[in-house]
Amino acid sequence: MPSPHLFRHPLSRRGFITAGAMTAAALTLAPAPARAAGNSRPPRPFGRYGSPAARLTPQTLYVHPSGQGDFTSVQAAVTAAGGTTQALGTRGGGGWTLVIAPGTYRETVVVDVTRTGMTWLGASGDPRDVVIVYDNAAGTPKPGGGTYGTTGSATTLVQADGFTARDLTFANDWLRADHPGTSGTQAVAIKVQGDRSAFHHCRFLGHQDTLYADSIALGVFARQYFSHCYVEGDVDFVFGRATAVYEHCHFRTLTRTDLSSAPYGFVFAPSTAGANPRGYLVTRSRITGEAPDAYYKLARPWVPSSDTTARPSLVVRDTHLGPGIDAVAPYTNMSDGFPWQDQRFAEYRNSGPGAAIAVSENRPQLTAGQAAAHTRRTYLGDWRPYG
Repeated sequence: MPSPHLFRHPLSRRGFITAGAMTAAALTLAPAPARAAGNSRPPRPFGRYGSPAARLTPQTLYVHPSGQGDFTSVQAAVTAAGGTTQALGTRGGGGWTLVIAPGTYRETVVVDVTRTGMTWLGASGDPRDVVIVYDNAAGTPKPGGGTYGTTGSATTLVQADGFTARDLTFANDWLRADHPGTSGTQAVAIKVQGDRSAFHHCRFLGHQDTLYADSIALGVFARQYFSHCYVEGDVDFVFGRATAVYEHCHFRTLTRTDLSSAPYGFVFAPSTAGANPRGYLVTRSRITGEAPDAYYKLARPWVPSSDTTARPSLVVRDTHLGPGIDAVAPYTNMSDGFPWQDQRFAEYRNSGPGAAIAVSENRPQLTAGQAAAHTRRTYLGDWRPYG
């Protein structure tokens, strides 16, 4: 079962992040309590993952917000992982591990294509304690002119293959209410483009376009796996063209004070390439929300202008859909020129009020035989990131 600390009721966007930061402060920034007589064990900010004085491996680097590690920022550690190979006496080709101590890291981070096989570990084992966050939006002005655009808004960008993250929070805390004149309200917490990218017990926090599960190029079918993760947002908050499996995940729809009627938003917006037989698979998960009943659509297809041959693919199976999902019309169009009925949307054995079949033509269902082709194994092939 998912760890319960992943799914506690969030506060406001910044309140949720602050709660994690307060935990981190208590663990890493407050003075250490006096040790009892005879207890000489020093504090262990990196938990069971060693320390700079006792590395797990020569290719393990430690990040700590107040200087008890090798670096105080995640980006500095990522950069060093590409540049310290020779100095540490190891061979190139990736495989670096970053152990990240509890804290809030307000920065943007890029893992470029050369840094393959990288692993990030939240040191405490609780994703609320390690938060990587920034607040750019698509419409945020860039230094020197122009705006960031959707991809540029990402707090974290992972382009390398073989990336793994565990027990971390990726967030974008840009708020519409703070920027009423901004039209580009997409604000990505993480964009993942690499093949064989795995996230275990992670949180993804944002509003519009929270989790961008994509690929490095149109002809590349990147496989990604999200296990026991928590994702929240409002508009298209899980989107992109990756082949992505979401297993034992919790998707949470947020309420909106800037709208007075439905729909508030859309959970999934895949943009699967037409040549790719597999897009998004959601299995053994749940969707809840704080918005009124039926105020959210389950999905809408994204056919981007850069790929008008896309055929978005989404299968939701064995998943609980809460009352926030519009059971009568769970799918809608992003563009009338690409109706959702022409895409590859289907469901199988879902439960909950949002899964009720009120209008059968609005809820395409797989047969048992068809469902056998939609499993984590068929989607991920010879890559087995699960136990």
